[in-house]
Order: sequence, then C-alpha cells, then structure tokens
Amino acid sequence: MVPRGLGNTLQVMNELGAFLRARRESIAPSDAGLPQGPRRRTPGLRRAELATLAGISVEYLTRLEQGRDRNPSTEILGALADALSLTVDERVYLHRLLKATTGGVCQGTAAPARSVRPTVTAVLARLEPTPALVTNQVGDVLAYTSTYGRLMDPVPENLAWFVFTDPRAREVFPDWDQVADEWAAELRAAASLGDSYAAFMAEELRVAGGAEFHRRYESSAKLASRTGVERWRHPRAGDVRLAFETLMLPDADEQRLVVYLPADESSSAALDLLAVRDNVLQ
Repeated sequence: MVPRGLGNTLQVMNELGAFLRARRESIAPSDAGLPQGPRRRTPGLRRAELATLAGISVEYLTRLEQGRDRNPSTEILGALADALSLTVDERVYLHRLLKATTGGVCQGTAAPARSVRPTVTAVLARLEPTPALVTNQVGDVLAYTSTYGRLMDPVPENLAWFVFTDPRAREVFPDWDQVADEWAAELRAAASLGDSYAAFMAEELRVAGGAEFHRRYESSAKLASRTGVERWRHPRAGDVRLAFETLMLPDADEQRLVVYLPADESSSAALDLLAVRDNVLQ
C-alpha cells in the first residue's frame, strides 16, 4: 500500500522523468554537437550522451527518468536544462515539478506588492525626460518614465529575469557580464537576508538561467552597486553611457528609485534624438 500523500509525489516524479526522457529523445545528436554515429535503437540522445553533456552519471540520470530519485538539486536540473536546450517556459516547468515533489513552496510564494505611492509616481513625472524607474529588491519594474520606456522598449516585468532569460538583454547591455553579476549579487543579498521570494526567484533562475546564473550567484561576494555607469545599446539611439543613482525609498518592500543621466555629451545627444524621433512619430 502506498502511504498517504506519497502517491502524488511518485506521480509527479514520474512526470518529471517522462518529461526528461521525452526531451532527450527529441534531440538529434547533431543538434547537441555530437556525431550521428552508427544506427541507433532509440531516437535522440542516448542516456550516456546526455549524462556527459550535463556532467552527471548515467546511473543518476536513469534514476531520474524512472522516477526513483526524489531529490534532484536545482543545479542538476539546470545542467540538464542547458544540455537539453530547454526553452525558458520548459525550464520553469521543470523547476516547478521539482518543487512539487519535495513539498517546497512554489506558486504559493507571495510576491512583493507592486503598488507605488502616488507621491513617488509624481516624482517620476517631474523627472521627465530623464530615464528613471522604480523597482523592488528582486527587480520587478513597478513604474517608469516615458523616456525609460523608449530606451528599454519593451519594458520587461522583471529585470533579473530579463537579464538571464531574454536573448535581447545581451543586445541592450553590451557589458552584459557586468550587469549579470550585479543582478546575481542583488538576489543573493536579498535571499541571504531572509527574503523568501528572492530565494524562490533564485531557485527558478538556477534552472531558467542555467549555468550563467548559477555560477554568478554562487560566486557573488559583493553587494550590488547603487551608483555607477552602464553602457546601453538602442537600435535608433546607438550606444549610450548612462550614469545611474539609486535612491532607497521608505517602504516595507524596499523599493528604490533608479535615475539615469547621460555620462557624456554624445550620450546626451543620443537620448535627445531618441526623444525627438518618438515625439515626431506620436
């Protein structure tokens, strides 16, 4: 007899294993950079090939696919997601299957409030045409000036998620490595201070962002910068260098106002040109 509650866990583990196996069998060896080799008995990658790509043992991968291992780490799932070239949605699904098997918090983890005080909204309006935005400590974009919207267009819901899961981030930020280190440090600091939602986001990004996020998160030994200079690239304005200042707001969710100012004359001219072009189009 299966103990009460264990049946659902086993079912989810079987779902996780079935998903991994189905994705493994859907990938041609050539797509993974492997030779086609002799005639294969099964489609896609062999277990040994996927295990090598993910850096785990064949025995462990077999236990996962057969639903016999109940505690795969997010690091292992991230490595498998990288090896299987999963989409962001597939990576999130994989992580949530894991949380369902371990009884961890998943959908029920409460996100920070997204409301912004009217006075803060009024400050943003006064800052126009300066690029500025309000975020919380996990990177949710809560409000922004129209100029920031033109610069980032389209504006993502969350900057940390954007940096690690959206290919466009490497185009927007030519110095992507530096920006990625900053957001990994931001989430690490928030999670270390007991922010459960930041910890949840970090777990999801271990899978969704793969090795790029995991390495930066684990090796982070600093706090994120509150001031500095970032280089942005816009399809019309070109490269701009923006000096930013972060102003902490008195709020339970640790909201902050980030203001960007041109760091040189060419960047100032580029932002002005962008604003003029958009105004003409309106």
